[in-house]
Amino acid sequence: MSATVRFFLVCLLTALAASTHAQQDPASVKKAIESWLKIQSKGLPGQVSHEIGAIDPGNQLVPCANFDISRQAGARPWGRTNVMVRCLDEAGWRIYVPVHIHVKADYLISARPVAQGQTLVAEDIATQLGDLSELPANILTDPGLAVGKVASASIPAGRLLRADMLKALTTVRQGQTVKVVSRGPGFAVANEGKALNNAVEGQVVQVRLADGQVVSGIAKAGGTVDITY
Repeated sequence: MSATVRFFLVCLLTALAASTHAQQDPASVKKAIESWLKIQSKGLPGQVSHEIGAIDPGNQLVPCANFDISRQAGARPWGRTNVMVRCLDEAGWRIYVPVHIHVKADYLISARPVAQGQTLVAEDIATQLGDLSELPANILTDPGLAVGKVASASIPAGRLLRADMLKALTTVRQGQTVKVVSRGPGFAVANEGKALNNAVEGQVVQVRLADGQVVSGIAKAGGTVDITY
């Protein structure tokens, strides 16, 4: 075998070995996830930090330079989850990488005992600083989502407030006499009628007017029903 042939075979075997052992650099994948998380975290309350899980340094993935990052629809914006990394190059592989997104922010707690059926006011609510990723998914952080709501059960002082612990105040009750305001371009007409169902503010309520006609409108505070044409 000539020296030229031997040299060619050595080069070919070296190239094949390099191709066989080529693998995706974990650092570039983590960098892509890092950039994606920074964008996704904009608008979250409080101080945001995150941890990205390990990517096997001995992976057998074909090297890729372009990635698409996503997570399952409906997943919490914080806490423990997985993101999907998809290679947009010819290799076309996809992997799932665990991440833990921490959000240090104020959340709502009861400032004093609240009785079942009691409507919450601002004085019933206090805030406490903590990592939202370690708390229930439906923890409340905005006082506006608690003030004016009714406690579904008794709440001791110092208890964190969840959305399922409160319900909207019924503003229109079945059989109640309500004021019906019909509005349109250049006019507003007020009538009275009987509500045919219960409704919280913003819900649709049916009303039977004095002439027997049944109309539908939007329940408003104070027992008013708005109809817009």
